[in-house]
Amino acid sequence: MSELRGPVRIVGTGLIGTSIGLALARLGVVVELVDGNPDNALMAERIGAGSRMVQIEPQLVVVAVPPDHVGAVVAEQLQQTDAVVTDAASVKSKPLADARRLTGDLSRYVGSHPMAGSERNGPLAGRADLFDGATWAITPHETSSPDAVDLVRRLAEAAGARTVEMSVEDHDLGVARVSHLPHLMSALAAGTLADAPSSHLELSGQGVRDVTRIAAGDPTLWTQIVSANSGALTGLLEQIRGELDRLLVALGKEEAGDELTAILGQGVSGAVRVPGKHGTPHIDLVTVLVTIPDRPGQLAKLFADAAESGANVEDLRIDHSPGRPVGEVELSVKPASVDQLVDVLTDRGWVVHR
Repeated sequence: MSELRGPVRIVGTGLIGTSIGLALARLGVVVELVDGNPDNALMAERIGAGSRMVQIEPQLVVVAVPPDHVGAVVAEQLQQTDAVVTDAASVKSKPLADARRLTGDLSRYVGSHPMAGSERNGPLAGRADLFDGATWAITPHETSSPDAVDLVRRLAEAAGARTVEMSVEDHDLGVARVSHLPHLMSALAAGTLADAPSSHLELSGQGVRDVTRIAAGDPTLWTQIVSANSGALTGLLEQIRGELDRLLVALGKEEAGDELTAILGQGVSGAVRVPGKHGTPHIDLVTVLVTIPDRPGQLAKLFADAAESGANVEDLRIDHSPGRPVGEVELSVKPASVDQLVDVLTDRGWVVHR
């Protein structure tokens, strides 16, 4: 199997490109940084993601530019180098189609998509550990060479990710379901708050924060992503529209309990299928609610006391509603650890609710 011996050229030094550079730098791989925005490339270089000045013949080119430009840059790199070329775009069909129109031999091109990121953008958001434990989809097309596929897999593994191989079409439907559709639903929910009275917003709790968090993503970037995956999204949105119509009909009935319960129950059925951390199957957890004073050092003390209990905190959420002098921390643990955690925290003076 091929080794990722480098050097690697990264075209595009936003969050993903910079993070790939930082991850490879941990292994001593020589990385060349290329970006049409010289300030971005300079910043990525300054934080250690690679160098703008190295003159290399790359073994691998990673294209990490906005979706509308991926196909053109992939074709350009295939024509200018003998390297394997991959991209990190969240949609694969459009870049592949664009590249096919612009160049002939695509055997050295293999699409890929690291399933990691954040609402933050730009090189300063880059992290060397961004892909540790994340899923990295590899999407070869019918003429991708086996050696090229293997090299892209080595890239993902070098960055700390676990890989999954799938077709271009299956990938785009999958990300439409688990990423693009949730973003649109979040944006629609958040949009209803734009002109809401302040008195309504004062009622905000953790629920609305959870639902609207991802709506904060860059609208220009998300316009490109959603437009590029319109085919897969259309079918899912039509399904959602049908469910909304069903919900509206149920709400208009005097006796809508059974229908509403069925709709909400379907949501529960879907939610429990979302994998747990590290991609493991979903497990039932028990939430322990801890009241925490709004003072410096309290959160660190809580985490230290929880660790002393021996319970492994599988997940946590922090809710600090406006105007309250305290916050609430939800610690999610396996059922067998609940009593142990509650006893230790209570003994150490915390106000705890199961």
